[in-house]
Amino acid sequence: EPGNLAGVRHIILVLSGKGGVGKSTISTELALALRHQGKKVGILDVDLCGPSIPHMLHAQGKAVHQCDSGWVPVFVDQEQSISLMSVGFLLENPDEAVVWRGPKKHALIKQFVSDVAWGELDYLVVDTPPGTSDEHMATVEALRPYKPLGALAVSIGDVRRELTFCKKTGLQVIGVIENMSGFACPHCAVSLGRWPLSHVVSPFLAFVVTGSVPLDPQLTRSLEEGRDFIQEFPKSTAYSALTSIAHKVLHQMPALCS
Repeated sequence: EPGNLAGVRHIILVLSGKGGVGKSTISTELALALRHQGKKVGILDVDLCGPSIPHMLHAQGKAVHQCDSGWVPVFVDQEQSISLMSVGFLLENPDEAVVWRGPKKHALIKQFVSDVAWGELDYLVVDTPPGTSDEHMATVEALRPYKPLGALAVSIGDVRRELTFCKKTGLQVIGVIENMSGFACPHCAVSLGRWPLSHVVSPFLAFVVTGSVPLDPQLTRSLEEGRDFIQEFPKSTAYSALTSIAHKVLHQMPALCS
């Protein structure tokens, strides 16, 4: 039964074949961009060993409460347009290492899927662990019954490994995002050294949401300070790339997942 996900219209898994490619950055900024398009968004942070999104959204230290339906996610804005659930809220110290064996991690992932009272959401963005490990498989299997479900693969180069994983597990890929593609100068707003995505798009991707996000010091600083980059830097090249990706998700995901 859909349970607490009954009010969620679309679920997007943000995946990467390895760590360090900015997957949490894309998850956070995609959620902010969708929110500025008037959508109600939830973020499920199941990157258990590296829960960085609470810091990126300036929500670290907030408490998770219980209701009759389960856990109440943390709202990160006064309008309650973005809600967040993360293992980071369950740790006594945000710098504490999560030293858990596989079964405990799998149990928490399943609990995050079934026991968080999201309410009505237009989009649920799921920041997954990197790679194709057991945690990755547990996340995909826990969310598989809920439709529509699509995946965005994030890369800084070769993304074929993750696309192959999606193909083998029957997970529909709605897009490929190349992060840190070139460098956006904060002084002249020019993006230098951009590389095309054509070399990472596989033949089995018939219809894909693509985007290239440059490395932008303003974006990095916003994430470190927990600020809303989408609102504060509308003239940035990274802003244009991120809002374009959100626009494609809004207009193409319903058709892809119908």
